Amino acid sequence: MKIKETLAELSNLRGVSGAEAEVSSYLADRLEEGRFEVRVDSIGNLLVRKGRKKGKKLMLSAHMDEVGLMIMDFEKNGLLRFRAVGGIDSRILVAKRLRVGIHALPGVIGSKPIHLQKKGEQDKPFREDSLYIDCGFKNHEEAAGYLKVGEYATFDVKCAAISKNAFRGKAFDNRAGCLVLLSLLLEKNSLSFDAAFTVQEEVGTRGAQIAAYTMEPDRALVVESTAAADTPETEQELSSTILGQGPAISLMDSTVMVDRQMRNELTVAAEKAGIIYQYRRFTGAGTDGGAIAYSRSGVKTAVLSVPCRYIHSPHSVLYESDLKSTIDLVRSWLDTQQ
Repeated sequence: MKIKETLAELSNLRGVSGAEAEVSSYLADRLEEGRFEVRVDSIGNLLVRKGRKKGKKLMLSAHMDEVGLMIMDFEKNGLLRFRAVGGIDSRILVAKRLRVGIHALPGVIGSKPIHLQKKGEQDKPFREDSLYIDCGFKNHEEAAGYLKVGEYATFDVKCAAISKNAFRGKAFDNRAGCLVLLSLLLEKNSLSFDAAFTVQEEVGTRGAQIAAYTMEPDRALVVESTAAADTPETEQELSSTILGQGPAISLMDSTVMVDRQMRNELTVAAEKAGIIYQYRRFTGAGTDGGAIAYSRSGVKTAVLSVPCRYIHSPHSVLYESDLKSTIDLVRSWLDTQQ
């Protein structure tokens, strides 16, 4: 599988939480290259079975959805009111280009002009409810002729290389994880595992709850993207991960205490294979790990992440070397479980 091309294709797809069908269809089409049991469940998870090994049931999980916006109302002058879907810092939204609705109409996020702002407003970040989407409609009726309340908007950017090793693009959280699973599924190997491409992680790990209940794994490895705060004026101990230092093994997050045995297995697998790795130092935020770990009578669960700068923004940055190392580490760990 061509990593660069596949990352770009996955990143450029539109798949806000609750509307992941475009991503699911892409993955399903790619999986036709192999012989797998593939199905889509009632909530939209894409569930895949590779091999027929008896014994421990292994599950790899990566969520398909990205953060985005939902259209909530039309103003009389044709401007669109919206709400964020998933965690987006409203300070990054002003003047960003969008693709809006099922027809991917071009739009831009607008705000009150700076010269019209009252005293004190210029010193405060814009709140979400003070922003709007401008698609060039002249009035409410024209807007309603093209769009419906409840449709989605995504950032209008294309994934691109910015150096020999670095890429920028949207939705690396978590299309990078989807790429890892897809790569391992399409490899010519004898590995046996179940794969869940889940939905609605960004709004409460909803798809993972159902996927884990259905698949009944004994062990689960969640493959994610996580924030890299390795930027100026950030103390190293406060930096969750560092680009170029390999995949990040979680110790805990706001949803799950990582199974210590699995965590140790990942470190041993990395060291034996000569794969550079790091620990995810930030323990906040959440992942699908919690939803899976609490399924049925409980599932041993670990989380492995690709470091990514500027996560949940239009222009995230990751290193191809970290992505490849993540694939290598998951493969090495799976080898020990067969």
